[in-house]
Amino acid sequence: MAQPVVRIPDAKVALSTASVYPESTAAAFEVAGRLGYDGVEVMVWTDPVSQDIVALRRLSDYHGVPILAVHAPCLLVTQRVWSTDPWTKLQRAKSAAEKLGASAVVVHPPFRWQRNYARDFVRGIWRMAGETDVRFAVENMYPWRYRDREMLAYAPDWDVTKDDYRHFTIDLSHTATARCDALSMADRMGDRLAHIHLADGSGSGKDEHLVPGRGVQPCAELLERLAVGGFRGHVVVEVNTRRAMSAAEREADLAEALAFTRLHLASPTGAGRP
Repeated sequence: MAQPVVRIPDAKVALSTASVYPESTAAAFEVAGRLGYDGVEVMVWTDPVSQDIVALRRLSDYHGVPILAVHAPCLLVTQRVWSTDPWTKLQRAKSAAEKLGASAVVVHPPFRWQRNYARDFVRGIWRMAGETDVRFAVENMYPWRYRDREMLAYAPDWDVTKDDYRHFTIDLSHTATARCDALSMADRMGDRLAHIHLADGSGSGKDEHLVPGRGVQPCAELLERLAVGGFRGHVVVEVNTRRAMSAAEREADLAEALAFTRLHLASPTGAGRP
């Protein structure tokens, strides 16, 4: 009987350091190495180690875990990390990625109140992308909701496919929060889709970052499409484990997420010989 031939794309599966919160950045390297992730994406936030290139390089070398991407500090809680000027933050993220051997910088669209930054954001990202081999992958966001009210917090738009960027990140927890079709968004991104934040969501309106397979997002379907298409970017597990009752429970969630990703990031290419 002919056996199916399975093709696994060159995409690497990384662990976001945010996935171990409230544990530290250092703990993420240890967990990623122990579970067999291909690398990490460093979320630059208030943990001093996440901001320290020398410390990050030492962690990477010690655990044998490459740093594949840097997430720029563009959250509400990181408004003062690496400067209060958003362009300075991106320059520092680019420099960190270059020094650490990471191939991508993940960046969110500006908040609407960052008017000057938002006004030049699309042009500025193109300009910075032309200065480096590092990919600036702009991430989809979502409207903010409170009860029956909706606020558009991001500019030019939370749906980044409405603007012209060289590279995109798609986050499936964010598509759940936005209540939009993740596969259609990925189609609009096309070959500019360079980076995946893999998580799930129930569509509740909250940014849940569930372990993939525990919500309603087409996590498996997207991974299978990427496999068929020979995707060469990064797939980053970015899940919320804050409710884990122990380190062992958190690690079990992260192991499940990795197994899910590896299972679906493969595709049959046809029949082999009997």
